[in-house]
Order: sequence, then structure tokens, then C-alpha cells
Amino acid sequence: MMRIRSRGSLAWRGPLCAALLALSLAACADKGPSRYQGYAEADLVFVGPDEAGRVTRLDVDEGDRVKKGQPLFEVDADLQQADVDSAAASLEQAKAQLADLQASAQRPQEIEVLQASKRRAEAALELSRIELGRQQDLYDKKVGSKAALDTAQATFDQNKAALDEINKQIEVGRMGSRDAQIGAAQKAVDAAQASLEAAKTRLARRKLAAPADGSVETVYFRPGELVPVGRPVLALLPPDLIKMRFFVPEPDLNRFKLGTRVQMSCDGCGGGVAATVSYIAEDSEYTPPVIYSLDERSKLVFVLEAKPDEPLKLRPGQPITVEIAP
Repeated sequence: MMRIRSRGSLAWRGPLCAALLALSLAACADKGPSRYQGYAEADLVFVGPDEAGRVTRLDVDEGDRVKKGQPLFEVDADLQQADVDSAAASLEQAKAQLADLQASAQRPQEIEVLQASKRRAEAALELSRIELGRQQDLYDKKVGSKAALDTAQATFDQNKAALDEINKQIEVGRMGSRDAQIGAAQKAVDAAQASLEAAKTRLARRKLAAPADGSVETVYFRPGELVPVGRPVLALLPPDLIKMRFFVPEPDLNRFKLGTRVQMSCDGCGGGVAATVSYIAEDSEYTPPVIYSLDERSKLVFVLEAKPDEPLKLRPGQPITVEIAP
């Protein structure tokens, strides 16, 4: 589970932001309209489990730099492992039921064999019928024995039963419901397989890795602590989510467009950082009330953002000065 939240902007939207805007306008008055004040801002990536659980292992700490795919932490997975075992057992059961139905289904070749057996049984029944009639006639004429008549009758009954059995086998083999049962069993196997894959995915997500290169800014839960649903275990700061946010008076706005190259300077930046304008606010903002002049108070400023070429030189909340690159 990952969420992204902006860092650095909330702390500067109050009195401190007002002071920055005041400095911006003062700088414009003293040094011309080419220098603008602002601050560095960043979007944090919050990393946490999909389900509640207790942290069992923490592989990083605040301030650590991590690479994409590097293990971050692990949450207890007893319930998820039990779900995997249960899903695996259900899959094996569904496969066994499918195999049983497939084994008992009659193939067309087997039906042909039964048809041949039926013809043989019909011939045997007809022969036994003739023999039974002959023995009955002899017995009626006091020529044949009762034992011979009984044997002929038993043979006839046996052949008749054999023919009935074969007819039933052919009927069962031709049942249309057999294919439907096999199809339903196959779907049950597919559903059990999907449940197993879902259970394995839930189990795998109990071990979280870094979604991108970055630095660990804050650790909220440590081993032994219970993480509620929807809460992150740590906050990660990827360098590509660091940006510059600065303020431009309305008269100077036409100097900027998306893609404009700017140069940023700040304390400890070591020569400044080049950047590209990536956002220009559509709506203006009034200068803050800390500026008491009626003329200054009526001025409007626009918020701009720029992506730095070297984001690691900046820290969220750091004051910066921006000017258009020559």
C-alpha cells in the first residue's frame, strides 16, 4: 500500500509563507523583476501493508538511502499463510473431483464397444429364447426333463439381464449432463487456482520493498507495534518528487511558460541548481496582509513550480531564490 502526500507546503502556507512573499516583492523592488523567492517542496511516498498486522522486521531507519526493490519491512503473515494453505487444499480437492469425472466419462470409442456388446447380447438372448421355447415344447410333450427346462429359463433370464445392463451403460455414456459436470468441475478448479494466487499475493505483500530510489524520511511503526489498516509504516522521499515552488508577480508572468529554464540559488546549494518550469497556476493569489502599503496589497502573485536537474541538492522547506536562466 503506497500513498503520496506533499511535504514542505503546509508549514509555509501560514505566516512564514507571507514573509517569503514579502521578501519576494522587496527583492523585486531592490534588484529588479528577475529574482523570485520560494521554497523547496516534495511529495512523500507512504508505504504500508494492505491489511493490519504487527511489524516483525524493520530493515531500514530514518535517513537511510534505499534502492528500488530493496526490502523495507515485514509484517506478521500467519493469517495469510493459513489462507494459502487452505486455498492449496481446495485446489487439490477440485482437481481430484475433475479427474474422477473425466475418468468415468465414456468416450465415443467406448460407446462403439458397448454397441458391439449389445449386438452380441441380443444374439445370445435370441438364441436362449429359441432354446427356452424348444425345451418348453419338449417338456409339454413329456419328452424333455424339468431340469433342462429350468436351465434354458435361467439362461434366457441371464442373457436378458446382460442386455439390459449394456443398454444402461450406453444410456449413461450418452448422457449430455456428463460434459456439463466436467465443465463445472473444470470451472471449480479454475476458481480454486485463482483463490490460491490471490492468497499468495496477499502473503507476498506482507513483505514490503522500496517502490523507488529515495531516502527514508520518517518511520512511524517499529518491530512489535501493530499497524492499523490504512496506516503507513514509513515515509519515503524519491528524488524525482522534489520540486521548486516560487512566486511571480502578475506583471512578470508573461516571462514564463511551461518548459522555461530557470536557475535556483539557496544557502549551501553550491553554485545553484538548474530547473525546468513544470507548472503555472491558473489563479492568482493576493499578497499577504503583512504588507501594509495599499499599493503593494493590491498586487497579485502566481505560484509556479519547477523540476530541478539535481534534486538531491534541495531539502523540503528550504528557502530558494529563482531567476530565469540566461
